[in-house]
Amino acid sequence: MAIATISPTTGKTLRTFEALSSEELERKLQRAADTFRTYRETSFADRARWMRRAAEILEVEADRFGHLMTEEMGKPLEAAKAESRKSATACRYYVTRAEKLLRDVPIDVDGDTAFVRYQPLGAVLAIMPWNFPFWQVVRFAAPALMAGNVGLLKHASNVPQCALALEEVFLNAGFPEGAFQSLFIETAEVNRVIEDPRVKAVTLTGSEGAGRAVGAAAGKAIKKVVLELGGSDPFIVMPSANLDKAVETAVSARLINNGQSCIAAKRFIIAEPIAKEFERRFVERMKTMVVGDPMDPRTDVGPLATPGILEGLHAQVQASVKAGTRLLLGGKPQGGPGNFYPPTVLADPPPQAPAFHDELFGPVATLLRARDLEHAVELANATPFGLGASVWTQDAAEQRRFIDGIEAGMVFVNALVASDARLPFGGVKHSGHGRELADLGIREFVNAKTVRISGPSGGPPPVKHAAE
Repeated sequence: MAIATISPTTGKTLRTFEALSSEELERKLQRAADTFRTYRETSFADRARWMRRAAEILEVEADRFGHLMTEEMGKPLEAAKAESRKSATACRYYVTRAEKLLRDVPIDVDGDTAFVRYQPLGAVLAIMPWNFPFWQVVRFAAPALMAGNVGLLKHASNVPQCALALEEVFLNAGFPEGAFQSLFIETAEVNRVIEDPRVKAVTLTGSEGAGRAVGAAAGKAIKKVVLELGGSDPFIVMPSANLDKAVETAVSARLINNGQSCIAAKRFIIAEPIAKEFERRFVERMKTMVVGDPMDPRTDVGPLATPGILEGLHAQVQASVKAGTRLLLGGKPQGGPGNFYPPTVLADPPPQAPAFHDELFGPVATLLRARDLEHAVELANATPFGLGASVWTQDAAEQRRFIDGIEAGMVFVNALVASDARLPFGGVKHSGHGRELADLGIREFVNAKTVRISGPSGGPPPVKHAAE
């Protein structure tokens, strides 16, 4: 496996990196273990000071980091800069919230002193994807480090410069050496790291296949694992919706990050009475999207990250059309250098078509028609995934039915599904388990230790933190 920056825009190899030797990996693992012994004793105030500085670096150097992201994985430059700035919001969220979220929780038990104390686990291995090369990492690292853990990052092999830049961010922010390290290792080495007793937990964002492999390895080692996997998110539009806003948001929801987002809307389920009009407006708006150099501010859709992703996406489109799906727009690679695929619209796929139930990771939208509300819920759930869902209706009863009936970790009403440090993030079914961000995210990688102290005086009380 090559660890290299290969431009998705030109196909040229820009930089290559050597994988760690066994000896170098051993030194990094031992450094993580050694650092944890002292880092876990640092105060919330110290961690907050360092994390606040990390947020400042992510904001001040957003232009540099944005260029790195665009160079390595092809997202439009302004979106890449915004990703660096967004990463700072996760740092600041945990700067202000971590101590309160992890304070001792008193429990009333027959006059004894009892409480839950949250304590860090140790080294957390993060296996992260290329599509949001900064945000995905920071939303693990900010809560993990603020909880007193240390981080080991196994980033995607096509974004090595982003991995090094993130290590630099945390080191320059003041975190001790060894608190956050990037591991340039081959995929075959991942199981070795998971099995290592110095690694206490694992978090993965990636494909369903990667989730199965990492989940199995973590289970064999009896280690905590959080899996944030794929999605085939429904975007449901009912007759009462504001159609103008729904269409405009639908295009953004499908093309965000060049269509390469687990929470990008992929299946557009439209109520029969408005389906024809939605289809017309949606196709016309998709036609206006500019495909091109992601460094050009006029570009709406840049290249896909790798040739393999392009080939896989096109194969899914071809198989869907062959199965009887209507092709309304696009459907062919752009040709020439780079991994460019045009905005594509498919409609009315039969159940056996990939477009009906699979995740299409790129700028390809699938339109389906719903006879009524119950049929819309049925179509939304007709996939092995269950990450996010966007529903568009002004009817309160319909909103309640969708919120209760859709099998997903997140439901957004009259809004685009988006990650936010204040909201728990994660899915059900084949979209994984566990949660990132907010209060649930920071508690994934701590030991919730139950303490009960009996005696005449009830023993020492829970620790009061400065945040109280």
